[in-house]
Amino acid sequence: MAHHRKVGYAHLRERLSTGAFEPSQPAKVYPVQKFVRLSDCVQVPEHAAPASDASALEHLLFALKHEELDLQAAILALKKIDPVPLVEQFSQATSSSYLQQACFLWEIANQQTLNAPPAKGATKPLFDPNLFLTGPSSKYTRWRVDFNGIGSIQYSPTVRLTPEIKALLAEDILGQAREFIQSMDPDMVERAVRWAYLSETEGSYAIEREAPTGNRTEAFAKLLARAHEEILLTEEYLVELQNLTVQSAMDQAVEYRNQQNWLRRDSSITYVPPAPEHLLPVMEGLLTLANQKDNGIHPLVLGSLVSFGFVFAHPFMDGNGRLSRFLFHKIACRNANLPNGLVLPISTAMARHEGHYLRALKSFSAPARDLWTVAKVSDLEYDCAFEGSPEIYHFWDATQCVQFGLEMAKEALQRDLHEEVHFLGRFDRVYSRLNKAIDMNNNLMNLIARLLVQNDGALSISKRKMFIAKGCTEELLNEAEQIAQEALNEESPD
Repeated sequence: MAHHRKVGYAHLRERLSTGAFEPSQPAKVYPVQKFVRLSDCVQVPEHAAPASDASALEHLLFALKHEELDLQAAILALKKIDPVPLVEQFSQATSSSYLQQACFLWEIANQQTLNAPPAKGATKPLFDPNLFLTGPSSKYTRWRVDFNGIGSIQYSPTVRLTPEIKALLAEDILGQAREFIQSMDPDMVERAVRWAYLSETEGSYAIEREAPTGNRTEAFAKLLARAHEEILLTEEYLVELQNLTVQSAMDQAVEYRNQQNWLRRDSSITYVPPAPEHLLPVMEGLLTLANQKDNGIHPLVLGSLVSFGFVFAHPFMDGNGRLSRFLFHKIACRNANLPNGLVLPISTAMARHEGHYLRALKSFSAPARDLWTVAKVSDLEYDCAFEGSPEIYHFWDATQCVQFGLEMAKEALQRDLHEEVHFLGRFDRVYSRLNKAIDMNNNLMNLIARLLVQNDGALSISKRKMFIAKGCTEELLNEAEQIAQEALNEESPD
């Protein structure tokens, strides 16, 4: 296989050992006449590429000019790039937008101020809004840079504006939810809300392969009911919520964790979140993003970012997964399209797509895990040594996570919520007919009606035996089946 010289971000990652994640589209020199952007790489013509002996700064400027902005890669490279040649080049071209961006990002990376002349020219956005989802504008006039990233210069996940994400946003999922709810009578809405709480609770526990007890179900349902609370997310509030999701007093937190934790699957460590000394800045950045209002970021996008960002930070020793999924609802419920009390049962959808969920998680967790050396001390103890830079937890590509969040919200609405409301309507018709025609205990009739609707008007042999054991006759069950089939064959009143 022919060797193609890496340039730009991919070159910097290897040359400087930056610890940045491998680019999804590394730039490589090919025998082409113009740039060719493929799904797995960017083919660069020799005449446009940095020379084989080019400096790291030249590769960075090439990346800023010709590759999609990779904030993590740029910042980690600039931590290792000498500022002297950067300032020298900038001083000779103070209106160059790429040098302006390089100086701006160097100051973020190194938390120092460059001794350079003022920038000239028009202020330009850091992120191309045609390529990325963007946040509110923050103009840095010193460098003529408009930081329009999601979040802040301390914490900024990036979301590429892929065709899939464009299409999902165009569907207006929350607008569909509003129209669907408005088409229902208040009683049906109330029943749908109760079902959504139960379904979301079961789904959230199913993802973690747990069966919720009655107490746990009630506790998590109470948590979901708080999704519409108008309250800022703080460490104290998250601790309170964590205590609601964790039953054992030994596992209930009083603050963010002050020890290292990890995620284990079978006998291997699959993910290591930030070390305790790096955790607080990550959480401060995440909560600043979560608490932003009217920032122009779609609530389902923001919900996905906060949910996945929280689980990657893993601020508690237990309860992070369920709490992360609650935070999705917390953010989404700010939108007026979701009436007070309603949540979309995304965990139910996620539980059906566990493989897809794991792929979204691994888009960050797998490359992050590679930056940790983990040694087993005992069955319950591991020695974890971080060999990367904490910036990886501040600047990360959230594209797969956001796409997954949007897809699950769509499925939760169009499949789960629609199907449940349809089921409730069919149940009402069957129950009403049975109640008029048959004299039966209410609880027993409720169960028979539910089973008949679930099985298109028929009772299985085992269910018939069960009801006969409870005192029902064959004739009564036959009559119930006939009534149910007639009711189900009729058109819905609405």
